[in-house]
Amino acid sequence: MFEYLNGTIQDVQPGFIVIDVNGVGYLVYTSNPYVYTVDNTEKVKVFIHQSVTDTSQTLYGFSSRELKSIFEKLLNVSGIGPKSALAIIAGNDPQSLLNAINTENVTYLTKFPGVGQKTAKQIILDLKGKLDDIAPTLFDDVDDSVPTSNQESDNQELEDALEALKELGYTAKDIKKARKALEEIPATSTEEYLRQGLTAVTKF
Repeated sequence: MFEYLNGTIQDVQPGFIVIDVNGVGYLVYTSNPYVYTVDNTEKVKVFIHQSVTDTSQTLYGFSSRELKSIFEKLLNVSGIGPKSALAIIAGNDPQSLLNAINTENVTYLTKFPGVGQKTAKQIILDLKGKLDDIAPTLFDDVDDSVPTSNQESDNQELEDALEALKELGYTAKDIKKARKALEEIPATSTEEYLRQGLTAVTKF
């Protein structure tokens, strides 16, 4: 089993990245691919969860060991698959997730794709009070700053962010809601568009 991959990012797509490790390109699904930048010179460490079934081997990647741990804890909840788990951690807002679980906020959790009331209640039952040891490190890593963007006339950054929301499982209605919100903010990076888009689709 993989713990992490250390290599260069060769491709960034709405649902995945490709990381080259000693000449081998690994396709890695990740909650926010735009955390990474294509760069042939600088190596990055991507923490890996490997899923093996009878028909496939799939890699899921995370920027920190803590995010990987939350993902794996979510996978242990009945009714949560990898796609839903990625969507839940994609917003880079661990405080809201932790608060929702610890305060038994079912409504917040059902905002995520693939999470109904039964699954939300199961998340609370299984994880309430069990992420507190992971959360402090995550909060130290959260960056609320708005990155500098290279604005393009067709706003490709916005379109890529909306495509990433689609890959995470959000509906056309959710994406329309996100687009409306994102078109009202100044042009920014794809990563920031995605972060704010996730906030838009999960807010009440």
